[in-house]
Amino acid sequence: MTSPNSLNSPNTPASPSSPRRVLVLASASPARLGLLKQAGFDPRVVVSGVDETAIRADTPAELARVLAEAKATAVAGGGMLDGGDELVVGCDSVLELDGQALGKPADAAEATARWQAMRGRAGVLQTGHCVIDRATGRQVSATASTTVRFGRPDDAEVAAYVASGEPLHVAGAFTLDGRSAPFVDGIDGDPGNVIGLSLPLLRTLLGELGVRVTDLWV
Repeated sequence: MTSPNSLNSPNTPASPSSPRRVLVLASASPARLGLLKQAGFDPRVVVSGVDETAIRADTPAELARVLAEAKATAVAGGGMLDGGDELVVGCDSVLELDGQALGKPADAAEATARWQAMRGRAGVLQTGHCVIDRATGRQVSATASTTVRFGRPDDAEVAAYVASGEPLHVAGAFTLDGRSAPFVDGIDGDPGNVIGLSLPLLRTLLGELGVRVTDLWV
């Protein structure tokens, strides 16, 4: 006869654990991918192909959120995935300066003008986050905001930075983890949000879907 305690015996085989959910990053940003990998995730990258210039919103914060939702929705429902239970994360960032949403500069001239306008001032980096659970169809989204205080690089430093090409590939024409880092005096808020993804906000959004971040670690 089986004793009442035999199910807890060290010799009793453990039940197989459920497979780890697949995290999908709906973004081509190497910075976002790097943040996720450093935090213990191994996301699959699927680029959404969303035309960001066609999307409008009333405020920079709302624009960042709507763009993130558009990216996540395009990947979650666009026939690019076949598993059916992936967790799709979409993000998009804009710099709010003088009430305007500033994304990636179109060319070197715009990047130069952007830095001439930003130096010695503060802006707010708005990053929209959207997570879609393909297993349930549920979607959650929010925007994280971080104040950035810019230094005063001189014209020669701005020219050298623009010539590096980096500001043409990042929202607001700057980043904390690149060549522009010496030109940022400080921030108020989550540094990861400025780089491209707020890990604390991602944890909150996953929690709203009933998913622990620790369950997605590799």
